[in-house]
Amino acid sequence: MTVIPPQKHMTGMLGHPVAENPIDRMFDAVYAHYGLHWQFWKNDIADRHDLALAVAALRPLGYRGMAITVPYKVAVMDLLDELDDDVRAIGAANYLTIEAGRLIGHNNDGKGVVRAIEKVEPLGGQRVVMLGAGGAGRAMAVEMAWAGAAHLTLVTRRESQGLEVCQRVRAATGVPCDWRAWDRPVQVPDGTGILMNATHLGCAPDLEPVGLQWDSVDPACVVVDVITNPRITPFLSTATEHGCRIVDGVEMLVQLAMQIFQRWTAVTPDESVFQAAVSAALGEKLPATGDSSR
Repeated sequence: MTVIPPQKHMTGMLGHPVAENPIDRMFDAVYAHYGLHWQFWKNDIADRHDLALAVAALRPLGYRGMAITVPYKVAVMDLLDELDDDVRAIGAANYLTIEAGRLIGHNNDGKGVVRAIEKVEPLGGQRVVMLGAGGAGRAMAVEMAWAGAAHLTLVTRRESQGLEVCQRVRAATGVPCDWRAWDRPVQVPDGTGILMNATHLGCAPDLEPVGLQWDSVDPACVVVDVITNPRITPFLSTATEHGCRIVDGVEMLVQLAMQIFQRWTAVTPDESVFQAAVSAALGEKLPATGDSSR
């Protein structure tokens, strides 16, 4: 007699666009590694109307959790039953848990970026310049301030967005935060220790340039990009040529995904499992065991 396997526990992501994000292949590989009968499904949601329909369907469809990506990290908040303290402070949610039928919003975007950056350079006392201040950017700004950054400068095209996030950073953390208009090319202020691209610029397949005046960047500066595909964006490639140390978006994805995985499944993952899974999802070749080049 054929034994039918149990229904999979469903998780996923809501956003637009989502095609180039490797998160589904990464999560499915990690679920399989730990023998979990779970699955991750990316959902391209066209607009806010469809977002409301999708969120309302999570309970009757039996989802166990959902990640939220651009452009819905702020819009999703009004559709949830409860927001945790981080979401209330930051003003955006990047993943949900479904607990006793209640949709609860959480945000660990900033926690992922802080862990990734501090593998390369401590944030304490740093002057940070961030390009963009959307749903992920606002979380990163607040968390970097909580982690000890001395000053933040937000560079955005929309003044209202930049000023609102600056005010939120100051209110939540007490750390000075200023806004600058996005002029091309962007000139980086003197004394900047951390420079971050928190926009979509550089994402596959378009690989758009950021438009930065690189002679204003100190080679001692750590350059960070939130883009996950490709791992090394044009922004990071130029930063490396300029002599800067870099932090890629894949490293941030791994750090935040590990936390989400543990929250959803109650399994504490090994980081190497996530690193191998995302490398495979991106088609990267892993060095052979004992390879001294790594």
